[in-house]
Amino acid sequence: MISASTKEPLIVAKIKGPLHKIKSKSQFHDHSLWNVLLKKYVDNLGNVNYAGFKKDVVHLDTYLDQLGQNPPKPDWSKNEKLAYYINLYNAGTVKLIIDNYPTKSIKDIPNCWKKKWIVVGDNIASLNDIEHKVLRKMDEPRIHFAINCASYSCPKLLNVAFTPQSMERLLSKTAVDFVNDKTKNRIEGGKAHLSKIFKWYKGDFTEKTSLLEYINTYLQNPVNKSTKVEYLDYDWSLNEAK
Repeated sequence: MISASTKEPLIVAKIKGPLHKIKSKSQFHDHSLWNVLLKKYVDNLGNVNYAGFKKDVVHLDTYLDQLGQNPPKPDWSKNEKLAYYINLYNAGTVKLIIDNYPTKSIKDIPNCWKKKWIVVGDNIASLNDIEHKVLRKMDEPRIHFAINCASYSCPKLLNVAFTPQSMERLLSKTAVDFVNDKTKNRIEGGKAHLSKIFKWYKGDFTEKTSLLEYINTYLQNPVNKSTKVEYLDYDWSLNEAK
C-alpha cells in the first residue's frame, strides 16, 4: 500500500537525453488539455474517435510531455497521485492506439503493455508499470473501473479528465456505471455473469469483503451473496466510435 508520503516504486528504465522544455511547476494538477481532448473525441458511451485523435496528436503529445516533466512528489495527496496516474494511463493508451492506427485490437500491437516508453520524471515506464506497480498498490480497487484498455469489454473511457477534486465522485461513477452495464455484467438465471476483470483482479476487490458483497455496493439490484458466479468472454476489439 502506498501512503501519500511514500514514493511509488516505479522500477523502470532511465531516460537518455532531454525532453522538450516545459516550464516545471512544484505541483502539476492541470489536466485541462486532456479534458478538452476527451470532450472532443470520446462520446458518452466511451467510444473513441481515434482518427480524429490522430489528427490532434500534437496536443496529446503536449499533455503527455507535461505529465512527464511534472511527476508526483512525495508530499502529494493520494487523490493528486491517482488523478496523475489514471490520466497518464488513459492518455498513454490512446497514444499507443493512434501511433498504431488503424488497428482492430490493442492486443495486435506488440508488447502493448510491457514496452517502456511513457515518461515519468527521470524514468520511462510501461502501461504495466503504471497499473501494477503504482495504481494497484494505492489501496483503491476502483482504479480498475477508471483505467481503459481501448477495448469494448473494458470499463468505458470517461470523456472528462480525473482531477484531485473530482476523484471520489468519478471513481464512484465509474464503479456504478461498470457494475450495472449489462454488456459487461449480467445477473440472470440465478447466476452472476461477471466481467473477467473481477476474475483477473479478484484479490484487489476482496481484501475486506467477498466479491459479490463488493459488487453489491454498486449494484442497483443487489444479489444474494451465495449466487453462483460465472465469467463472460472478454471482447478485445477496439472501442472505436462507429
